[in-house]
Amino acid sequence: MDKDLEKFDLACTYLKNDQNISAHNLFMDLAQKEMKQGNFKAGVYLILASECKSKQGKDNKEELDLAAKHYLKMAKKDGTNSPYAYQCAARCFLKLGHVDRAMKISEEAKKFMPKIIEDKRPIVIVDDSPAILLRLENYLEQLGYKDIKKASNGKSALTLVTKLIDDSQNPVILLDMKMPDITGDAVAKKLLEKKPDLSIILITADEKSDPKVRKTIGFGSTAFIQKPFTLNELKNALDTTEQNSIT
Repeated sequence: MDKDLEKFDLACTYLKNDQNISAHNLFMDLAQKEMKQGNFKAGVYLILASECKSKQGKDNKEELDLAAKHYLKMAKKDGTNSPYAYQCAARCFLKLGHVDRAMKISEEAKKFMPKIIEDKRPIVIVDDSPAILLRLENYLEQLGYKDIKKASNGKSALTLVTKLIDDSQNPVILLDMKMPDITGDAVAKKLLEKKPDLSIILITADEKSDPKVRKTIGFGSTAFIQKPFTLNELKNALDTTEQNSIT
């Protein structure tokens, strides 16, 4: 598992630095392994691999088609996560231009989806990876969140969240631990000093036992998600955060 996380972290670094061929190869290696094990994460890796192809100006249909078919397979296999798997498959088919098939699968997903609570708290995503920002935004939209804000570094996150707090809002922060200017643990500490009951969900490739992660959890973060993550893992973290929040 440690080697897979290291490989994922390296692939994200390659993607960020426009080393798209190297990133694509690593994401595909990870996807093949997860597909053999029948895990949801394979779809995430395949979509990231397709993004690498897209950034090269190459046809990425093969990766998206594999991701769509994998999500459909998982939807039929795992009843608990069926709605999310169907939605992911629909989005892949939509990107492929298969509109009718995407609509049909979306209708199938609605049979499983719980009623969405309209009154959602603001969400602030903090991550220096454009790919992760996009994926989290897509996942949050599927979960019914509409007030979604993004920050690509620690400094802008501090400014954005501080303004929300000063405006008497109660946001949920999805916080990456590794950023180029201010690390996630430092950002969390500053924000929690200002608002001790602030809801912070840590998102990192590191293990929960990592000293910095443990330290940040000790500051008062409400949940933890390890990269790479699925929509259902994000939903569970948000549910935990909502249950523990003080409003």
